[in-house]
Amino acid sequence: MQLNPYGVDGVVMAQDLANRPPATEAELRAICDDHGLIRERPITQDDLELVALAIKEWLAVVDAPDHDERSQRVNAMTAAYCSFPTLTDHARTGWHLHYRPDGISVGHQVGAMMAAGTALHLAGRGITRLGRCDVTDCDRVYVDLTRNGRQRYCSPACANRDAVRRHRARQR
Repeated sequence: MQLNPYGVDGVVMAQDLANRPPATEAELRAICDDHGLIRERPITQDDLELVALAIKEWLAVVDAPDHDERSQRVNAMTAAYCSFPTLTDHARTGWHLHYRPDGISVGHQVGAMMAAGTALHLAGRGITRLGRCDVTDCDRVYVDLTRNGRQRYCSPACANRDAVRRHRARQR
């Protein structure tokens, strides 16, 4: 069974791009490769610029002040980057859905993955399942994939650092 690469993969790719935005085509290529993105075209400077815009739009989804604003912002992303779903086995890797047309640029392809993956994540796991790390001096984002939906930190390191801070504050 081929899992849909737009689901968890797309939203986790968005998180990774937001937490380490690519500054070069090589960095974008590495992130795409890390997430198993099958590229139909080479990466260009235009792709890098489009991905930077998609990251900015995605961070606006993360930082939306309420559920309605969050849904409006993710819907704007899906309208900009996605198309109607189509069934494909383009690389003979297994049948799956594409939420984008074929033959588009890598930047547009990444935007579609980010938008569709985030929409599927928020619809399937809950509209509150994105956020910023609770550590005051950390602005990294997280995608909450926990069973109970209570993630507050971007990483175990930040969670541990905050726990130590709270413990020391109680000891004073």
